[in-house]
Amino acid sequence: MTDSAPASPVDRADLRRRVDGSLTRFLARQRAWMTGVDDALGPVAETLEGFVLGGGKRLRPAFAYWGYRGAGGRDGDDIVSGLAALEFVQASALIHDDLMDRSDTRRGEPSIHRRFAARHRAAGWAGEPDGFGESSAILLGDLCLVWSDEMLHGSGIDPVVVSRARPIFDEMRAEVTIGQYLDVLAQVTGDTSVDRASKVARYKSAKYTVERPLLFGAALAGAPAGLRTAYSGYGLPLGEAFQLRDDVLGVFGDPGQTGKPAGDDLREGKRTYLVAAAFETTEPAGREVLSRRLGDPGLDPAGVDELREIITDSGALDRTERRIAALTDAALTALADADLEAEAREVLVDLAVVATRRKD
Repeated sequence: MTDSAPASPVDRADLRRRVDGSLTRFLARQRAWMTGVDDALGPVAETLEGFVLGGGKRLRPAFAYWGYRGAGGRDGDDIVSGLAALEFVQASALIHDDLMDRSDTRRGEPSIHRRFAARHRAAGWAGEPDGFGESSAILLGDLCLVWSDEMLHGSGIDPVVVSRARPIFDEMRAEVTIGQYLDVLAQVTGDTSVDRASKVARYKSAKYTVERPLLFGAALAGAPAGLRTAYSGYGLPLGEAFQLRDDVLGVFGDPGQTGKPAGDDLREGKRTYLVAAAFETTEPAGREVLSRRLGDPGLDPAGVDELREIITDSGALDRTERRIAALTDAALTALADADLEAEAREVLVDLAVVATRRKD
């Protein structure tokens, strides 16, 4: 446990507002700095403000905060600010992911590369609009990653405490990067194995969504080895369940709730656990259709429906739902055996429901 005094109760519903407040203040300072360099950077600041503040459930700071509190950590604005830095890791991953997948939208709005391509067209600038949009997205994603460092180190947390947690922060960012590469590789090699899909889910999303934020918070609080082990036992299966739910929504979700066109993951050719399970169990005719139409950017609503039917009839959807339930049960079992603060335990149980049964 931490060597600080026990934390006083904190309104759980207030955490997101505090995280948003920290992000708003940080982004305002960055806007002032960038526009001081050149007025042309104003649209960059405005775009990142809208992207970072305009959506998301702040799950990663929440897991980190309650991992910290569960280890006896004391609440404070410095801690909230430091954990809010995780949102810039998330923003970087989303911006780059949308570019690699050539996604048109994110949260119902144009993706970053599409926004800057449209800006190029509207201004009548020289060169190729899409190339400008892609270059801009790479740079804005990189900038968010830089800002994750800057926000953490400028949070006011004791530098000695930050240094204790820093290896986890670094490993988390490396894991999501290699996970992204494995995802891209699976799409071009056509690897449809369930094992490969599970590994991609684990490194691309699962670890940096739940396990690493929990361990990051635990390290800031000086948690003992037993609690860190329990956090991994809870965080890794729950993170994978979170990604599997995202995969289901990417194929069967309501665009009004997901903010993306129906069946977008099918057009992008994502080799998810859901798709891999369908390849494994569907009839040869269905496998041929999946192979031919998965990854077709021109896939129309009828084509989306056809692939959805194959996935459902193969039993892959039911299999994925069962795996989500099993992984969530495993996570909650690990948490039940953990020696942590009662309030944190209650919130982490609630967060497991939010992460795996969400509608968007």
